[in-house]
Amino acid sequence: MTTKRARRIVKVLAGLAALGLLAACSNVGPQDYLHPEGPVAEQADSLFKPVFWIATAIFFVVEGLMVYAIFKFRERRGGSDPVQVHGNTKLEIGWTIAPAVLLAALAVPTVAMIFDQAAVPAEGEDVVRVKVIGHQWWWEYEYTDVDPPVKTANELVIPVGKKVFLEVTSADVIHSFWVPKLGGKQDAIPGRMNSMTLIADKPDVYHGQCAEFCALSHANMRLRARALPQAEYDAWLAEQQKDAVVPTSGAAAEGARAFKEFQNGTCMACHTIRGMEGASGTVGPDLTHFADRLTFAGSIFDMNEENLAKWLRDPPGVKPGSIMPNYHIPEETIAAMVAFLLSLK
Repeated sequence: MTTKRARRIVKVLAGLAALGLLAACSNVGPQDYLHPEGPVAEQADSLFKPVFWIATAIFFVVEGLMVYAIFKFRERRGGSDPVQVHGNTKLEIGWTIAPAVLLAALAVPTVAMIFDQAAVPAEGEDVVRVKVIGHQWWWEYEYTDVDPPVKTANELVIPVGKKVFLEVTSADVIHSFWVPKLGGKQDAIPGRMNSMTLIADKPDVYHGQCAEFCALSHANMRLRARALPQAEYDAWLAEQQKDAVVPTSGAAAEGARAFKEFQNGTCMACHTIRGMEGASGTVGPDLTHFADRLTFAGSIFDMNEENLAKWLRDPPGVKPGSIMPNYHIPEETIAAMVAFLLSLK
């Protein structure tokens, strides 16, 4: 290899390394796992950091020795063949025992953390219990520790500073529930109930997503965790337990009639709206307090008139693979339905 070519290769590799470093510079990512905002995520982070720096040190030592050996013992013009040796028993024993001891030492806090985070709350413990069900491609939440239970979608509302125990499963294929700033991932598997715990340090909206490829709209299966002060959470939960107030006048009332009558009740066959007679479908999200949410359609759209109209106009067009087909709803009906849906608070 010529010197000129070697320099060119070094420049290319240096440029790629610089791009890699630049790609890691953001510290404001909404799903930045390296900036935990809850004790569960902080516990994982406290284990990750020492492991990362130990692995980094080992990497540089090993790679440094490799580079040294490559240059020190490279073939030289006119040089003789190197002496062949079998090995060094002491070195081989050393580099076998040292990693084993290191891994054993790391296993102790790792296993302890796994058991701690997998612990099921004791009966009567003051926690919020929520059943999480993954669907293609949205999340369903059922608050099981209140009577009557509360069902909502895509936005997990939780109280600040309180343990939230999630039981995670799936209605179709394997998904993975993940709110990076609050905790690790948990697989949602059909026919199986896994569990995890989240705690938020402060009021905020935490972004999350499905972290297991689940077919066409996997990237559009997002979620939000809304952490509220305890008093606000209690008020939210009390409102969610109430039936919807179905409008009786204006554009919203026209939208309610359209929702009931469109294609012989197709909307009501797929969605539940407590308080509206006949609306008891379970195919799609519960819409009882739909307008209370900040987002919809797997949390890919902000809740507003424009986005709702776009969704009703062509669901698969804006979210590929949507189970809700394009019904070719007339524009005047779309406007009325949007008014109705935004009244469901």
